[in-house]
Amino acid sequence: MGAGFGDAVGRSSSAWPACPGPTRKMPPSASATDFFQLFVPDNVLKNMVVQTNLYAKKFQERFGSDGAWADVTLPEMKAFLGYVISTSTSHCESVLSIWSGGFYSNRSLALVMSQARFEKILKYFHVVAFRSSQTTHGLYKVQPFLDSLQSGFDSAFRPSQTQIYVHLKEGGGPDGLDALKNKPQLHSMVARSLCRNAAGKNYIIFTGPSITSLTLFEEFEKQGIYCCGLLSSRKSDCTGLPPSMLSSPATPPARGQHSIRMKGSMSLICWYNKGHFRFLTNAYSPVQQGVIIKRRSGEIPCPLAVEAFAAHLSYICKYDDKYSKYFISHKPNKTWQQVFWFAVSIAVNNAYILYKMSDAYHVKRYSRAQFGERLVQELLGLEDTSPGL
Repeated sequence: MGAGFGDAVGRSSSAWPACPGPTRKMPPSASATDFFQLFVPDNVLKNMVVQTNLYAKKFQERFGSDGAWADVTLPEMKAFLGYVISTSTSHCESVLSIWSGGFYSNRSLALVMSQARFEKILKYFHVVAFRSSQTTHGLYKVQPFLDSLQSGFDSAFRPSQTQIYVHLKEGGGPDGLDALKNKPQLHSMVARSLCRNAAGKNYIIFTGPSITSLTLFEEFEKQGIYCCGLLSSRKSDCTGLPPSMLSSPATPPARGQHSIRMKGSMSLICWYNKGHFRFLTNAYSPVQQGVIIKRRSGEIPCPLAVEAFAAHLSYICKYDDKYSKYFISHKPNKTWQQVFWFAVSIAVNNAYILYKMSDAYHVKRYSRAQFGERLVQELLGLEDTSPGL
């Protein structure tokens, strides 16, 4: 099939919505909680209250009564979330340090709820208490929350582009990172799942080497989804690609030079910049030129697909630089809880992004750390969130 690649004209497409940005105007008096609850509203928190109490009841029916337990309330659930979210700004892995009297202790927070009560809620905390007969995957305990969160993201903000982050559990087991290494077919399965709602929207999907493949890209193209991916002869599924483009010549070309092979709308690009970089795309024409700007080297010529991929990667790096240090530091053992708190971290970060784009930011210019601290205090009931304050 490699011989099928020859000279042809590529195509490009775009997926920019007409009016990207927030979908609703928040008042100048909006609090940190107001922004957070665009994604985690009271009805979601009330469901956590119900599910936690159901789980506690069932647990005690099976293993014996817990005399120290009393049903959790909505204010307590908000405080519980606030305590765990506080680890995103304190960067302390143990939320119990709040009550410790040590370096990470916080007397004002500790007075809202006793450590014993927090630990009881932590013991029984659930988003979904029981498995339904239709459940087919291991994340059933958190899936309704993830669906609600995604719905909140979609309704609150119209993005100019979407960044997809895949979090794999470290270690062994059927759902672990070790089980997915060197298995491009499983990576493609993840990509199909993430893009299941993207068909017909003219989206451009950027992929890493473990997902990039001719078969997947052709499948997506039939759905109206276009792709640009970094290719690796070691990590990628290279079936159908010309072997001559996957090996490096004995004499390296000049920096910025590239070669291209085509098959229909698909371009295989080999670009040199202190090493060979290969890209597979059906989203950009190979005749369109771009440029990579380096602080020391100046401008380096490249195909537009290479420039677009580099720009996309820089967006991810910028997000990591600005916001990854504010992920919740609490480290639970159960996979569904790890996913839950990771998702809450994203919700808080997105809440801050909306806050910065609102009139409320011009009233009090909170930094990301200050916004997180303010949110924690509001969730614990230590700050009045009424208008005008």
